Amino acid sequence: MTSGQPGTGNTPPTPTGADTESRPATTAAPGTPTQPARPSDPARTSDNAATETTAGSPPDVGAGSGAAPSGDPEAAPATSGPASDTARRGDTKAATKQDAAQGGSTASASTAKDSTTTKDTGATKDSTSTKDSTAAKDSGATKCGDAGKGGDAGKGAKGDDADGPDKADGEAKPVGPERWEAFASAPEPRPSIFTRAGRAVGRFLIHEWTLATLAATALAVLMTWPTLRYPRYTLPQDYWDPSLQAWQMAWSGHILLADPARLWQSNTFFPELWSFAFSDTLLGYAPAGMLGSGPEDAILRYNIMFVLAHALATLGAYALARQLGAGRIGAAVAGVSYTYAPWLLAQAGHLHVLSNGGIPLALAMLARGHGWSLRHGYRPERRHDGWVYAGWLVAAWQLSLGFGIGLPFAYFLAGTVLVAAVLFFARRLRTRQAVPFGRRLFTADLLGGVLFAGIGLLMAFPFYKVTELHPYAERTIADISIFSPPASGFVTAPAESRIWGGLHEGARAALPWHPEMTLLPGFVLYALAAGGLFFSVWRLRQRLLLLVGVLVTMAFAMGTRFFDGTFTYVPLFEHLPGWSGLRTPGRLMLWTTLLLALLAAGAVTALTDRVRELTAQRIPSWPGPWLRMATLLPLLLVTVEGLNTTPHPVVPTQPAAMRSAEGPMLVLPSNQSLDQHVMLWSTSGFPDVVNGGSGFTPRQLDDVRRVSQSFPDQTSVDYLRTLGVRTVVLLRGQVAGTPWEITIDAPVESLGISRQEVGDAVVYRL
Repeated sequence: MTSGQPGTGNTPPTPTGADTESRPATTAAPGTPTQPARPSDPARTSDNAATETTAGSPPDVGAGSGAAPSGDPEAAPATSGPASDTARRGDTKAATKQDAAQGGSTASASTAKDSTTTKDTGATKDSTSTKDSTAAKDSGATKCGDAGKGGDAGKGAKGDDADGPDKADGEAKPVGPERWEAFASAPEPRPSIFTRAGRAVGRFLIHEWTLATLAATALAVLMTWPTLRYPRYTLPQDYWDPSLQAWQMAWSGHILLADPARLWQSNTFFPELWSFAFSDTLLGYAPAGMLGSGPEDAILRYNIMFVLAHALATLGAYALARQLGAGRIGAAVAGVSYTYAPWLLAQAGHLHVLSNGGIPLALAMLARGHGWSLRHGYRPERRHDGWVYAGWLVAAWQLSLGFGIGLPFAYFLAGTVLVAAVLFFARRLRTRQAVPFGRRLFTADLLGGVLFAGIGLLMAFPFYKVTELHPYAERTIADISIFSPPASGFVTAPAESRIWGGLHEGARAALPWHPEMTLLPGFVLYALAAGGLFFSVWRLRQRLLLLVGVLVTMAFAMGTRFFDGTFTYVPLFEHLPGWSGLRTPGRLMLWTTLLLALLAAGAVTALTDRVRELTAQRIPSWPGPWLRMATLLPLLLVTVEGLNTTPHPVVPTQPAAMRSAEGPMLVLPSNQSLDQHVMLWSTSGFPDVVNGGSGFTPRQLDDVRRVSQSFPDQTSVDYLRTLGVRTVVLLRGQVAGTPWEITIDAPVESLGISRQEVGDAVVYRL
C-alpha cells in the first residue's frame, strides 16, 4: 500500500473518467485548498478502500490558496455553517449511492488524519469526512445523511471550536496562526538611523582609499620630521625661499578676501606692477592663506602644507598605479618612491616643486573616467564623466600652483589628448566599428579642457605682462646651460640624503651647481624598474614604452648637456610658449621618477601575485605569512632610501618696528636673502614695502639698493620721496660691515626727517 504523503516519492493515483465525476467535492475552510478527490476502485473491497483512504489522503500543503486542485475540475468552493453541512451530507449520500450501484464502495476523500491536519492549519475540521470513513469501514455503503447526525455533529463543532468560535453563515472563518511559528527565528529588527550611520562610518573608515590617505599622511609626518615639531618657528632646509613662499600663501589668501582685483599688485616690490607674478605664486594654496594672520601663522601654514604636499604626492602616485592595474603593495612602492626620491630632498626649500601630487592624481582620475588602464586597456563600461570633471579640476589646480612644474604638465596633457584622439579614430577605421565613447564623456572632456586652458591663460597673462615690462627677466640659453646637469647627476645624491649624502660628497663637488644637479631617484628604484623590464604585470610593449619615456625625459632633464640640447631642450625653449621661463631643466626628473615608479609597481605586483599563488598551493601553508611579508621588502627599501637629514633653522623674529611702521616703507639693509624675510614680516597688516625677492631683480629695486647705500643723506631721501616711500627701517642687527654701521647714529634734523629707536631698529619717517 502506498502513501500519498509528500516527500515519500509516492503520489496518489489521479482520478480520471467517470470516477472523477462520481466523486463529491470536498469542502474546505476558507483560505485552505480543496483536497483532491480519490478515484473509486471497484476491484477493492470496502474495507480496503476505507483503509487506503485513511492512509493515503494527502495532507493540506496548500493552505491559504482556496482553489480546487487540477485533478477535480468540478469541485465546488467550500462553505461553512449549517447550510453548507446539509448540502455536504446530501452530496455525499448521492455519491455513495452511485458507487454502490456500480458494485463498489467508495470511501470519503477526507479522513480523520485530514481533519487533524486541517485543525493544525487553522481550517474547519471536516466531521462529515470522518463519518464517511467510519461508515465505509462498517457497512461498505451507507447513507452519509445518517453519518451527519447524532454525536458526530457535535464532534465537528468541537473541532471547529478548537480554532475559535464559529462565524455566522456566509462569513469566512479567520485562519489561525501556525502552531510552529513560536519556534521560528525572530525577524531581524530594523536598524535605527544611528546604527545605519555607524555602519556607514565603519565602512568608510576601512575603505582602501581612507586607509591609503591616512597612511600617506602618517608617513609624510614621519618622513618630514621634525617639520611639525616647532611649526611656528622653524622652516625646512633654509629660511629664504620658504619665507618667500610662506608670504605668497598669506598674500593670496588675504587679498582674495580683502580686494581680489589687486591680487597681482602685491604689497612687495613697491611701486612695481604685476609684482605677484615675479615668481611662481602657489595660488592654489590661497584657501589655506585665508586662515590666520602674521608671520607665525604664515610659518605654521607653510609647514602644514609642506607635510600635506608629501602626503598628496604619495596618494596621487598610489592612485595612478592602482588605476593602471598595479596591486596595493606595488602601488604603495610607486607612491613612496615618487614622493621620497633622494633627488627631491635637495628641493625641500621649494614648495612649488614638492607640490606635484596633483599630476599623478589628475592622471588617475582622467584614466578612471575614461575607463582606461594600462593592464586592461579601454573598457567602455567603466566610463564615468564625473571622474573626468574631477580630473580636469585637479589638473587646473595643479597648474595654479606654478608654471615651473605645471607648464610641462600642461604640454603633457595636450600631447596625451592628441595622441589618444588619433589612436581612437585609427582603431575605429581599422576595425570599422563604432568604438563607444559617448556624448557625455566628450562634453566632460570639452568643458574640462576649456576650464584647464582658461586657468592657464589667466595665470599666463600676468607673467606675459611681467616679461613685457621687464624683458631682461626672460631666460637665455646661457642661463639654461648653468643649471643643466651632466649624466653623472643621475647617480649622485644630495647632501640631505641620510643614506647616500655622505658617500657622494666628492661626486657633488664635481658638479657646477649641485642643488639642481643631484638627480638620483634611488638605487632601489633603479633596480626595481630594471626588474620590471623582465618580470611585470605590464605587457612587453608597455614596458618598452615606459623605458623609452624614462630615457627621453632624462635627455630633456639634461638640458644643454645632451648634444647641446639641439634635439631636446633647445627646440622646446625656442618654439613652445612659456618654456623660456623655465631655467632649471633638471626638475623634469619628476617625470623620469614617475615612469620609473610605474615600472617598479609592475614588477612588485607580479611578485605579490606569484607569492599569492604559491601560498595558496602550499601544503602545509605555514610559510605563507613569511612569503607575504617578504613582498613588503621593496616598500621598506624605497622608504629607507628616502630618509633625510634636512635642517630646520629657526626663522628670524619679526622686528617690533615692522608691526607699527606705516607704508610704503623700505627696510635696510636690502638684498635678495634679507628681503625674503621682510616679505614674511610684512604679513602683519601687509603694508607696501619696496623690498622683495624673486627669480629676478627689477632694475628699480637695484637702483634703490644702490642709492640707499648712503642713507641717510639728501640724495637718498629725495629719491625715496620721489618713489613714494614714507618710512625707512634700519635694522641694527644687520648693519655690521655695511656703510650704515657708521651712519646709523648720525643726526638727521637737517634732512627734514625724524628718527626713532624702536626695539632693535631705527625708524626714519620721511
